Amino acid sequence: MSEPLSRFDRASGEVVLIVDDVPDNLSVLHDALDEAGHTVLVASDGPSAIARAQQARPDIVLLDAMMPGMDGFEVARRLKADPETAGIPIIFMTALTETEHVVAAFGAGGVDYVTKPIEPRQVLARIAAHTHTARVQRQARNALDAFGHATLVVRPSDGRLLWQTALARTLLREHFGSEGSAAPVPLIDWMRRELAARATGARPQPLVTARGPRRLTLELHSMTGDDAAEGDDDAQWLIVASEANDGAAFEVMMRSFGLTVREAEVLYWAAMGKTNRDIGDILAMSPRTVTKHMEHILQKMDVETRTAAAARVLRLIG
Repeated sequence: MSEPLSRFDRASGEVVLIVDDVPDNLSVLHDALDEAGHTVLVASDGPSAIARAQQARPDIVLLDAMMPGMDGFEVARRLKADPETAGIPIIFMTALTETEHVVAAFGAGGVDYVTKPIEPRQVLARIAAHTHTARVQRQARNALDAFGHATLVVRPSDGRLLWQTALARTLLREHFGSEGSAAPVPLIDWMRRELAARATGARPQPLVTARGPRRLTLELHSMTGDDAAEGDDDAQWLIVASEANDGAAFEVMMRSFGLTVREAEVLYWAAMGKTNRDIGDILAMSPRTVTKHMEHILQKMDVETRTAAAARVLRLIG
């Protein structure tokens, strides 16, 4: 049985997918890229390009903008909508240089474009630049994953999840029950509130959510290294997520004060200085329910105020 396309040996060069409905264009590019040491795949229409990209996971795609049937813009949108292929850089090839076509190329997810007739040396230079950038980003994401920090990129204007690491995908599914190309609604709501607050000079605030003893913290970072993108509807934002397990603290509180699991969760966050509304957001319950839990907690701990309860917890768990 032959090896699947996703297992190409990348040591000798990049895996490049060329998509063009004109055989002569495919031939010229194929020969130039092959001579440069790249592994070359070809597709002559939109559907086969998508299937090829999903199967082979190329390092970069050279995509003809104007093809019959499904054009290159739609191919790019579909590749970017799939978390498995969203991180692949796309360079558009087009004979159309009007502003609206260039804007459409970048709007569909392209990182660059070259004009026809194609100059192979120019294409090789663009491939080298964009695959290097993609490789550095991939290594950074893998390193963060290895240390328990998941990463994802989201566009808050439409809630599109542009790419995510494997760990991020797992955490979003387990904490929010979400999969696919749309970010979870609570995450998008937090991002928009956070960006609005930052525009007024407020300090960054992470999003914290919990499922039992598992605590997920998400922090928002500008992709450009500054806050210039806050007013840009098409801006992309990096989210770094990390998970911790508070199970040991919960067990100590439950054993020491005779609390239920839910009461231990509420008390833990109260001891961390969170309000009832904050605790409700973290634990996905109403503030009224949090208040009821706090009443039971104070009775079991034989204290009159949440401040006294928090002080006992902090002495207990450190």
